[in-house]
Amino acid sequence: MFVCRSRSSPPITPMRRVVRGFSQEIVSGDADSAPVNRTTHMYCYAAALRRELNECNRRYATENWLSHELSYGRMPSIVYPPDEENRHGNFLSESYYAICADPNWSRRLSKVHTTARTSLPKVDRRWRELDCATSSDALLMNIFCYPESVANRKVLALLGVDEDEKAIFGYKPRIPLKTGRFDQTEVDMKLGDLLVEAKLTEADFQKCAFSYMERYRNFRDVFDEDLLPSSSGWLVSCQLLRNVLAAYGEGRSFCVFCDHRRPDLIEAWYDIIRAVKPMELRCRLKLLTWQELTTVLPVALQRFLADKYGIGQCLEPH
Repeated sequence: MFVCRSRSSPPITPMRRVVRGFSQEIVSGDADSAPVNRTTHMYCYAAALRRELNECNRRYATENWLSHELSYGRMPSIVYPPDEENRHGNFLSESYYAICADPNWSRRLSKVHTTARTSLPKVDRRWRELDCATSSDALLMNIFCYPESVANRKVLALLGVDEDEKAIFGYKPRIPLKTGRFDQTEVDMKLGDLLVEAKLTEADFQKCAFSYMERYRNFRDVFDEDLLPSSSGWLVSCQLLRNVLAAYGEGRSFCVFCDHRRPDLIEAWYDIIRAVKPMELRCRLKLLTWQELTTVLPVALQRFLADKYGIGQCLEPH
C-alpha cells in the first residue's frame, strides 16, 4: 500500500503503529523555528482543504448533472438537495439507498443546518447538515453505509474490529462525573468496540476551561495535566479529551479519522495521546486517514471518493 505525500506533509501513521512511539516531526516542531500560533495554523489548513473540496464538488456536480446550490460569502460552499428521483448529490447512490432504508441511519439526515438562514439560499425545504459537500458525517456515512464496506475483511482488519457489526452513528457514551452522575457526549460512529470521531474541514477539536474537564471522575487518572496542550489558559482539543474518557469508561478503542491534508489535526491528536497515562489505554487510541482507509474499500467507492473529495488521487494501485 503506497501513499503519495508532499515534503511538507507529516508522516501518515498506520493505526497499528500509532502508540509505538510518536514522530518528533509531528509532536514537536523545529526547535530553531519561530513559534506559530496554533489557532491560525489550524484555520489555514482547514481553509485550504475547504477550497479544494469545493472545487472537487463543483466539477463533480457539473459533470454528473447534480442539483446543487452555493452558500454566501467569500468562499462559497456547495450544498446538495435531494432530488425527485430519490438521489442526493452528497451521497453515492448505494449508500444513500441504504441510509434511507434504515430508520436509525436516516435519522441523521434530519440534522438541521444551524447557519442556513444566513449562509444558504432559500429553497422549498430546510437545509440539513449532511447536505454540505464538506460534511465529515456525510463522508463517514458514504463509506460505512455502503453495502460492501463493513462486510469487507480488509476494512475490519484495518480498523481492528473483529465482528461484522452494523455501524451506529451519533453514538452517545456516558462519562462518569465526580458527583456519581454521568455526562453524555457524542461520537460520530460506533462499530463493534471501536468509537470513531470523523474530521474533514473542521477548524479544531474545540477548547474548554480546566474546571470543565476536572468535573470528570477519571480525568486525573487518565491524563497527565502537565502534558495537556493549552492556549491562553484554556485546554485545547477538549472534544478529544471527552472521547478518550468515554473510551476509558466503556473499555473501548477510540480512533480519529481525518484527512492527510490536515497535519494540524494529526498533531493535535498526538498531543493528546502523549498526555494519556495508562499504557493499556494508549494502545487503544488510534489514527486513520481517509486516504489509508480508501485503499481497502470497494472500487466504486474509491472512485466516488477520488472524484468528490480528492481522496485517493495520490494512491498508487495495489
